[in-house]
Amino acid sequence: MPTIGIEMCDAGFRAATFDKDKSEAQVATETDASRGSDWPGFAYYDGQTYSFGRVAEEQWFVHPRRVRHSFWTRLAHEPSTLGPIGKPAPFSQLAFHFFREYTEQIKLTSSDRVVLAVPGSYLKDAATEDEKIGLLLGMANELKLPLVGIVDSACAALCDPRANGFNPTLPVVVIDLCLEGTELTLLTSEEQLARKDFLHLPQSGLTHLLKHVTATMANRFLRHTAFDILEDGQVEQMFFRQTKDFLFSDAPEHRFHINTATRGYELLAKREQLVTDAAAFVATLVQGLQTFLHNSPHASEPCTIALTERAAHIPGVEARLRAVGHHRILRLPAGAAAAGAARFGESRLTVPEDLADVPVDIAVPLSFARRANAPVWEARLLKGRVPGPRPAPTHAILDGIGHAFGQGSHFTIGVANGAVEVSLPDSFNISADCSVSLVREGGRWWFVDSTPARDSAGTPTRATIDSGDHLSIRCGTAAADVLFAHCAANSSRGHD
Repeated sequence: MPTIGIEMCDAGFRAATFDKDKSEAQVATETDASRGSDWPGFAYYDGQTYSFGRVAEEQWFVHPRRVRHSFWTRLAHEPSTLGPIGKPAPFSQLAFHFFREYTEQIKLTSSDRVVLAVPGSYLKDAATEDEKIGLLLGMANELKLPLVGIVDSACAALCDPRANGFNPTLPVVVIDLCLEGTELTLLTSEEQLARKDFLHLPQSGLTHLLKHVTATMANRFLRHTAFDILEDGQVEQMFFRQTKDFLFSDAPEHRFHINTATRGYELLAKREQLVTDAAAFVATLVQGLQTFLHNSPHASEPCTIALTERAAHIPGVEARLRAVGHHRILRLPAGAAAAGAARFGESRLTVPEDLADVPVDIAVPLSFARRANAPVWEARLLKGRVPGPRPAPTHAILDGIGHAFGQGSHFTIGVANGAVEVSLPDSFNISADCSVSLVREGGRWWFVDSTPARDSAGTPTRATIDSGDHLSIRCGTAAADVLFAHCAANSSRGHD
């Protein structure tokens, strides 16, 4: 029986199958290929009937009061504002009818096994999980889905066999763009690939970005052509569709074209203009990421940033991430969570008789993770959690012994057979090149990551060192922790 993974992201539902014999995943397309391969989480009520997905999205600017796109985020029994007067449909009912229509489009059969890759917000705490997963299980029961598992979407995305491998010795933060916000999920791969921390950034969703860039492009179009697209909802909808297509393409430019009964209007737009329009959105997102990493006890510097296909298309996001020091950036393929869920589902051989027995996973065995070959050794800077500014360190402490930085501009931690200020234990001697460089610049000490696991450009990453930070060094089974501390007295001596 084939296994189908369904990526339940309201920015675009996707499905994928996994071929175990070939170790290949294939993302499914809709029956009507002209509507694209994903289904956005929109619902439209015309006064008589409901429609969903791309059809509903095409009414967003035409009949904005009859369209809703928050029902997956707010999945619950509470009423929405969409439906007959006095009897609006609950969010859960909109989600059910959307999901039923979607499963009909991808032509599920009773012989398939299904794994759902769900948003991280559904699993953020026990109460939320009970409510939202309970509603999903109710939908699966009503639709007679052969459900074998539910898995965190970010965790599944890192299991996509089509993706480039990630460094398993570093934490990974998956950034996913949903309709109502951006999800940040931090995972580590020690004993298993496991979700460790999560943050939802509200007001940083695809709908907010699309509305903003559509409006800025419309103003540009007005200045260039003296034609105001806002005067007609149908025209505004056409302009929105062109803006979204431009946003999700890799084209350096796009020619906006609007025809009226009397003439046509055109504007040639550049991608640089999209980047400018999205700058504030990107700045908010990256600031949220930095706060998330600072507050998470599982984060370290460096870490890997994995962008879903949706997030990678945010104009200027990758350049902004690199500008603030995130050089390890991994782009995930379209439908990565669906493909990873399908691959993971291959290990589930039977469909539970009782849906209450369907497992919900926020961790998977390492054998499913799409890992790259780890370097011989790895060093990570773990930032201290004390709030407020901290003084620059004067000492590096290893195994209870303090080593003063002194007045030099370089400080090296490495194996004993090299020219180092701090010698690592003998267990590290299996690697002759295990050496961590600290550099003093501008009155601050910097950790320089020069290990083989750099970004694709081979650029070493740097991070400032404050008192209270730790340097975690691993080489095979050998591990050492170096603590950085400030000691005002005797700071110039070699040892305390």
